Amino acid sequence: MQRCRVVKGHIMAVIVTQCIPLKIRGLFKFCYRTKLQMTWNSGGRREFSCSAARRYAATVLSGTAIARQIHKEIQASVERLVGQGGRRPHLAVILVGDDPASRVYVRNKTRAASLLGISSSALLRPAGVSQAELLELIDQLNRDWRISGILVQLPLPGHINERAVCNAIAPEKDVDGFHIVNIGKLVLDQRTMVPATPAAVWEIIKRTGIETVGKNVLVVGRSKNVGMPIAMLLHSDRNHERTGGDATVTIAHRCTPREQLKHHCQLADIVIAAAGVPQLITSDMVKEGAVVIDVGINRIQETDTGRVRLVGDVDFEGVYQKAAFITPVPGGVGPVTVAMVVKNTVTAARNALAH
Repeated sequence: MQRCRVVKGHIMAVIVTQCIPLKIRGLFKFCYRTKLQMTWNSGGRREFSCSAARRYAATVLSGTAIARQIHKEIQASVERLVGQGGRRPHLAVILVGDDPASRVYVRNKTRAASLLGISSSALLRPAGVSQAELLELIDQLNRDWRISGILVQLPLPGHINERAVCNAIAPEKDVDGFHIVNIGKLVLDQRTMVPATPAAVWEIIKRTGIETVGKNVLVVGRSKNVGMPIAMLLHSDRNHERTGGDATVTIAHRCTPREQLKHHCQLADIVIAAAGVPQLITSDMVKEGAVVIDVGINRIQETDTGRVRLVGDVDFEGVYQKAAFITPVPGGVGPVTVAMVVKNTVTAARNALAH
């Protein structure tokens, strides 16, 4: 600390560098290296002000912790629904083929449903099932009043038209939010079944207390199931029927040149990576203090051990040193996505009871 003499009628300053812990809504903690300026006014009283200099590391947003919050809300909602005379919600999941990753996703969804008081069934069909057979199965589930929500695990084999399958599910039972009616309502800012992964991103942002109004957001990825719905949620008016983020949103994709992608990234207050490209977003692309949400789930094989591990679209170790907030892979968006599928199922059951 630099000492100085107080002269009557003048303000003298002392600069102290120290570490100050901060909190966001009591959920997450991070630390800044700050310069604390201590001054004396003419009355001899000390006054303090500080400015951030260098951050040690980002706050890692635990999707598992946020999912637990949502789970409690779902359990309470299910009990209220049953207490009002409604049937316990039931989720039907259709799995075509034997893709290991898809099997894991289906198991996670049915397990989460069971733990939260929702019944579920997994309907397995071989990879060679015809599109006509699959559409017939969906029609049967649409007409079954015991089924609250229907989900077809994607991707499907190449000989099946995914859009035709998604549109075959009754919109009111479409817990994935992929039906053309639900997508249309999403674009028009109306209440609807929001796709689970975009809904998960939105929940993480809201529950963490991250400001979106007037912020620059970059969504890297333009898929109609993930990238586009995320952009719709974040750019739309918060005063509409379905509240939005009021952000200025830019969408980049696989055809965006690397230098342009870097330029847009450096301008963004919030970066949402959903391109499906391992470690696409690196530390040199992200500005200091940005929020980085990694939607990517990529399986890569390590050359030395041969072990397969999950990585996101973000170079976590590098970006972690610059971002204010970052989600990990695994344990970030994934657990919240599963929770939102179950939440949509409860919403579907409640809407059915109301009608």
